[in-house]
Amino acid sequence: MRLITEAEVATVLDLPTATAALREAFAQHGRGEAQVLARHRASATQGGTALSVSAMGAILAAGQGLPAVLGTKVYSARDGRYDFVVTLFSADTGHAIATLQANEFTRLRTAAATAVAADLLARPDARRLAVFGAGVQARAHAQALSLVRPLREVLVCARSGATELAAELQALLGLPARAVDAATAAAEADLIVTATRASTPLFDGALVRPGSFVAAVGSSKATARELDDTLLARAALLAVEWRPAAEQESGEFALAAPGVIAPMRVAELGELLLAPPERRDEDVVVYKSVGIGLEDVALARLVAHRLGVC
Repeated sequence: MRLITEAEVATVLDLPTATAALREAFAQHGRGEAQVLARHRASATQGGTALSVSAMGAILAAGQGLPAVLGTKVYSARDGRYDFVVTLFSADTGHAIATLQANEFTRLRTAAATAVAADLLARPDARRLAVFGAGVQARAHAQALSLVRPLREVLVCARSGATELAAELQALLGLPARAVDAATAAAEADLIVTATRASTPLFDGALVRPGSFVAAVGSSKATARELDDTLLARAALLAVEWRPAAEQESGEFALAAPGVIAPMRVAELGELLLAPPERRDEDVVVYKSVGIGLEDVALARLVAHRLGVC
């Protein structure tokens, strides 16, 4: 079994590659050819330090020149700091193929999955992106969405670091970028990404422009939410990676008032890739991500294959 380091991952994986790999993995899931292992967590406090260990995974069929694999992602959290690894197994032999350090593609995989959703569900003429948050995922999402829509401007809203991130994105993407408040970000953008650690909604959903695409990616806990009931009720479509995960791990689902989220308006990304929905120009579309093992295993398989391991 091979140990694949972060440095090796970085040599063969980038956002366009990750986005293409996840598009195929979600389509495979939509066809019933991939299965997902739900996230499980255990938590403790030792010596005043908050600890947890989590595990999730998937089984992927062969396709696109890649072998069938089974995989698990396991990660630790210590006072809010994470460390990730993915272990891959061959579907042909059942033997372990590789263990990969997975911090780099954990960063990429969330943004790449959002890019798949936005490319499918955002209006073709969407041009102004607002990102809530100024951390790793806010930066990665601005990069990822610039690959699927010809952005003209980026708005950044964050409790701290917004001005610095706006300057960084302006230089990185070659686009105008500015720090704004929450109301301005919600009202002026037609692509919105929330990538924060907020536990309560970030803005009034009534401010969001008709036709906007909103991706909430900041939380995978049922006790925290970034979007309010007003926006969820306005959504013509609520896209999720996998229904069971969204329903169990998303505060948007768990904390919504009864009747706000109509089941017929919820669809999995894999289903939507196979049968793209009709979209009216004025429709607001929400994509809620909690992260599922399908994404990690798909990228781990691609990395291992490109490095000649499988």
